[in-house]
Amino acid sequence: MIILTWLLYIPALYLVYNLRVLCAGFGVFLDMIPTVLLHGVAFAGVYWLLRLFKQLLKIPNLLPGRQEKKNNSITIYGLVTVGFTAMYALNSYGFLSRAVGGYLIPICCYIVLAVSLNLVVGISGELSLGHAGFMGVGAFSGIVAAGCLQAAVPDPFLRLVLAMICGGLIAGVAGFIIGMPVLRLRGDYLTIVTLAFGEILKSLIENLYIGLDAAGIHFGMGTDSVHLEEGGKMLISGALGATGVKTISTFFAGFLLIVFTLAVVLNLVNSKEGRAIKAVRDNRIAAESVGINVTAFKLKAFVISAILAGMAGALFGLNFGSLQASKFSYTTSIDILVYVVLGGMGNILGSIISTVVLYLIPEFLRSLADFRMIMYAVVLIVVMLCTWSPKIKGVLAVVGDNVKNSVAKLFKKEVTGHEG
Repeated sequence: MIILTWLLYIPALYLVYNLRVLCAGFGVFLDMIPTVLLHGVAFAGVYWLLRLFKQLLKIPNLLPGRQEKKNNSITIYGLVTVGFTAMYALNSYGFLSRAVGGYLIPICCYIVLAVSLNLVVGISGELSLGHAGFMGVGAFSGIVAAGCLQAAVPDPFLRLVLAMICGGLIAGVAGFIIGMPVLRLRGDYLTIVTLAFGEILKSLIENLYIGLDAAGIHFGMGTDSVHLEEGGKMLISGALGATGVKTISTFFAGFLLIVFTLAVVLNLVNSKEGRAIKAVRDNRIAAESVGINVTAFKLKAFVISAILAGMAGALFGLNFGSLQASKFSYTTSIDILVYVVLGGMGNILGSIISTVVLYLIPEFLRSLADFRMIMYAVVLIVVMLCTWSPKIKGVLAVVGDNVKNSVAKLFKKEVTGHEG
């Protein structure tokens, strides 16, 4: 039901905003309502209408065996929605500094990257170090797409969505091309090859020149390979990267991308294909013996992860006025892997929390100058030790269960009276 709610959320939000026109008498009152409350009204209205529709039709709940998975999904969506609403309100009313407000969109991007990498590392059981390469492909593809669509699509939000779709598709194609030969390898060999491919993608971008003029778009792999007509503009200039980018990324778009990523990953994990992927992870030989195409299922998870990374890269790239390919080196892949490992392999909610915390720690420690990364390393070591301590894990499990139950009660009421 949560997925259906999100599908109807945008039309409902559009209707709420247009109440200013439909109901002239309430126009002044609606202008006084904060924008974030309008988002909440639209979401809550759709959700509870669907709940009422379900009750009227006497639609039964899920089977008991699937109820826990449903509650976990509701908890994740609920925490993400509450976090977005709180940060959106604080930022809108000026409670956040400009520096902290600037972290919101990159955090959304890295959450998507961590969740998508968890699909490969935690769910599929394959260690990949080329995730930053797909992020870079999506970033520069999105920048080029947004530049080409600037005249045809004047609306910045729609142009951003199209740029993210374009970045995701091109990153998915790159993931498919790389995954076909690479995923036949195992263990350390797979890790080394994905690391190499990530660096290859970065090197290709550093030598890529793309320009746009009245005649169309021009590609080249050298400094003198692209010749533009008068009035033309270089979109990507090799090692200089993309400069003069019109920033159109928004925090709301980042939130929608997180929800889309969660919908894709959680539905895949809980589907028949997801169970097959986990079977390959747990015992490859047993999975092959019952007829599971190991390479095909691993490739599916790998390509989906690359698509989501490309969409996050497009959102990330369109958040800065200039961007260089050096940003997407293997160190970025390792940072994303750290978010996944410390959050828990296969733990989607853990990836979200660890990404937020570990991304903000180095930023808040900038006042320590040279000691900043030393303190960051100490924090990582302490977190890792605490994560693997049985006593602390037991305490965290109890706290986590209490939080999950509390959030589930807020976002879901049990439908009673079916038997009557």
